[in-house]
Parts: sequence; C-alpha cells; structure tokens
Amino acid sequence: MQHKLLKVHPADNVIVALQNFQSGEQVDFEGQTYTLPVGVGVKHKFVTEDLQTGDSVIMYGVLVGKATQPIKRGEPITTFNLKHDADQYGIEKKQPYTWQQPDVSAWHNRTFMGYHRADGQVGTANYWLVVPLVFCENRNILILKDAFERELGYAQSEIYREQVHELLQLYKVGDMSRVHKMEAFLEPSQVRTLDEPVVKRPFKNIDGIKFLTHEMGCGGTRQDSEALCGLFAGFINNPNVAGVTVLSLGCQHTQTSMLVDEVRKRNPKFNKPMLIFEQQDGTEYAMLTNAIRETFLGLVEANKLERQPAPLSSLTVGLKCGGSDGFSGLSANPAIGHLSDILVTLGAKTVLAEFPELNGVEQELINRSTSEEKALKFIHLMQDYSAKAEAVGSGFDMNPSPGNIRDGLITDAIKSAGAAKKGGTSPVADVLNYTEPATEPGLNLLCTPGNDVEATTGMAGSGTNIILFTTGLGTPTGNPICPVVKISTNTALLRRMPDVIDFDSGPIIEGEETIEQNAEELLEYVIRLASGEVKTKAQQLGQDDFIPWKRGVSL
Repeated sequence: MQHKLLKVHPADNVIVALQNFQSGEQVDFEGQTYTLPVGVGVKHKFVTEDLQTGDSVIMYGVLVGKATQPIKRGEPITTFNLKHDADQYGIEKKQPYTWQQPDVSAWHNRTFMGYHRADGQVGTANYWLVVPLVFCENRNILILKDAFERELGYAQSEIYREQVHELLQLYKVGDMSRVHKMEAFLEPSQVRTLDEPVVKRPFKNIDGIKFLTHEMGCGGTRQDSEALCGLFAGFINNPNVAGVTVLSLGCQHTQTSMLVDEVRKRNPKFNKPMLIFEQQDGTEYAMLTNAIRETFLGLVEANKLERQPAPLSSLTVGLKCGGSDGFSGLSANPAIGHLSDILVTLGAKTVLAEFPELNGVEQELINRSTSEEKALKFIHLMQDYSAKAEAVGSGFDMNPSPGNIRDGLITDAIKSAGAAKKGGTSPVADVLNYTEPATEPGLNLLCTPGNDVEATTGMAGSGTNIILFTTGLGTPTGNPICPVVKISTNTALLRRMPDVIDFDSGPIIEGEETIEQNAEELLEYVIRLASGEVKTKAQQLGQDDFIPWKRGVSL
C-alpha cells in the first residue's frame, strides 16, 4: 500500500511528504493530526512541533540543521528557515559497534563470468586503455581514437550525423521550408540500439578501447603531476583493464618513470602490457605508426582471454549518488546499502566515496571503523578537506546543488545523512585517500569530492569494477573502464529518462517492494552485468567521463 507520509527515524522531528499537499490540508500520521499552514511539496519535510530560532531539526536520527526563525508545527523546512548544522565528532566519542550480518545463504555459491588476471584480480570487462601523460598529446589521442574505433567497430552509432546529413541535403536543394517543418527524428529505441556497431567487431573478447584526455601533466604543481600519475596507475591496475598505450611528449612534469613507479607501488605483481611512446623521439607520424602497430598486437593478445567463473567475493563495487532528491535516502541509497552488506558478508569489497556528503554522520562511521587507526585516518582526511574548503570561503554546507534543494535536500547534513545510507551497516574495513587502491575486503571509505565525475574517476582509480550510481533527478554520467549502473530513486524518473536509467528503486517509495527485495533484484542485475550479459545505458551511450581531481576545493 502506498503511504503518503514517512518518518525516517523515531527521534526525527520532521516528516517526509511522499506526495504533494495543499495549503490548509489536514494530514494524519501515527495518531497525530497536522494542519499544514502552507503547501508541502513531494520529497519535502514539515516539522512535527513548533520550533524557535536556534532549535534543532533532527532527521535520520541526527542533527541536520537549526532553525533561523520560528517554524510552526506542520510548516515545511526551507532554505529560509533552516541552516546547516551537524553534530561534532571525534575519536574520544568512539563507541563499540556490533553488526547483524544479512542472510546470504542464497548467494554463497553464486558466480559471475569474469576476466581472470595473472595477479589474482578478476575484471567484469576487458578494456584496452590509451592515455596521454600531458595535455599536449590530446590531439594524438583523438587521432588514434578515430582510427581504432571506426575500423574495429567501437565507434558510436552515427544517428546524429545522419540527421545533419538529411538536413544538409534539403539545404542544398533550397528546400528550407521542409527543414523548418521537419518532424522529430525517431528515438534510437525505435530504430536500433545506440551501441549497435557501425562495423562488425573482430575482437569478441575486447569490450572496448578507451581513449582518455585531460588538461594536466605540466604547468601545474608537481603534486598535481604525481596525483595524475597515481590516478593513471590506478586505472591501469584496475582489473577491467587488459593493457595500456601511453603517449608522452617527453619534457613534461609527468615523466614516464613516475608512472611506472606508481604502478609498481600499487601492484608489485603487475605484468600487463604497458606500451609507452614519446613524441620527442622523432616525428609525430613515426610515433603514431608505432603506437598503432603495437597497440593492435596488444589487442590480439588481450582478445585471447575469455570469461571464466569467479566468486562474488572477487567484485569491487563503488557506491555513488548524483542528482540526488528527497527520495534518495529513502529508496535507492538504502537499497544499494543493503546490497553492499550482502557483498561484504560474502567477502567482496565495496567503496563509498564523496567525503563532503558524509558531513554530519562522521561519528557513526568512526564508531563503525574496525580500528582506531582507520578512524583517525578518516578524521584527518575529513578535517583537512573541510579546512581547505573553509580557507577559500566555502564549506561542506555549500555542497547541495539548486536541484538538490529544489527536490527536498535543504542542508548538506540532510543530503549527507541520506547519502551515507549507500554504505549500509557493515563495519568500515579501510579508509583510503584519493587514488589509494582498495585491498581490504569489506566497506572502504574513499576520499573524493561529491562532484559526480571526479568521484567516479577516483573510484575507478581505486579499483572498482562496477559502480552503482543512484539518482533522483537523472544523471547520464559514465566511466571509461567501469560500468556505471544508474538507479532511479523514483519511478517517474525512469519513465521520463529511460535512456539513462538502468534500474528502478521507485517501487520502494510506492510501497510495492521492500528495501531488501529491491536490493536483491539489483544484485541479480549486477551479476548479469559483471558477466557481460547486459550493458548499462551509459555504456550504450558511450558516456566515458573522466575528470582527475587536482586536490583543490571541489564539493
């Protein structure tokens, strides 16, 4: 049965509207009748008692803000009457933590079909990577991209080029009236899939060749160059990558020796092909010709690897949200949190990122940390990040976007309390700085911004081979080497943007499924995705977003 209202935690003094309510409407909840002095929009919250200036607002059982003016019983919280606030945290407040593991008997013997690497890692895909050590090589990267993708069948469908061609033909014959009156072109789903190969792919075991570009590598700080090499090393070491081609100018800060050192530091057993070409060794033509030949030979060898069964414990799954709304912390986020608990119990690794969106729930994560050392590392990373933001006149409280606020996430603490649900309830096995590899089975906390692409880029650099990405507003983000599963918090979004959404957690809001049921359905999809049986919408769209974090202030 669909509910109209929801109180998330018994200690909360706000109630969530699951539908729109009009001004003056009376609503009943848990034996209480509330008269709403103004309308309350779906996903927004109204207070259960009269609040005075400075009084606390509690949601998810934690402090999420304080009233900046009196708020009447039944009145919604807004950016005009509430400001961000959160509880203080510290190692001295650390409390013992016990965890009730979920029943995973149904999953004990389940496997996925993955690519087994020589170092023991298992990939859910088999990609070849082509990267520039410096922005000077971006043009050459794009030349290689055009050559390889078109000839080997990895280029995107040319439906938009065909549309321009049709308009051009009308223009050439002077029929501008038909140009102006032309009806909308058919949706791709009505004619063919977006990722239908332009030519037949000769390498059946190569999921793609991914070409990255960026604006770094020289002219910035040496620390930026080191971070870039660390990120590339993480991508190269990712189990979804079979090998890499590296283009270098030769004189830049990001030297090839630095990259090799970073790779070896992350994986002493590393033995994948790493082909490095420097432009200052000769002409551009000579470099690209050699790169094409050697990369092609690398693809021939990588294509010999075939999928084999692997236990679910071999998975490393990222947990991310973007374009969040007031339902995110109620449906999709807790659903992937339960999925995380299942995987952790089975011995897999999950990675929760976005440190600005853990603001207000730090103490819970400190309590869940398996050692004081890990808790202290988390505290240090959070405080250092927060201090840098405040030093430039910003702060975690500025994290919510206009879309977040419009859809009910009034303060960063409200957003964070819901975002943290992605991490489930399992203990925190490890805490990672940006680009550090995830090596400990269990839940890992990874320091990244909340920025969607900077976060997903960082997660792939730490070894995730699938990312679960919840969204309430619709976010098309993808990743070059790590499939990104888009999970809608509400069914209306799925209906509006079916070309972006892969899985719907809306039935939780509708009262048609429990969080646990929805999570288990999602896990079945993840197993199929890990086995190469399905592709995400982002993969079909060729959404290969890549933005390195320069460790500046990014929320």
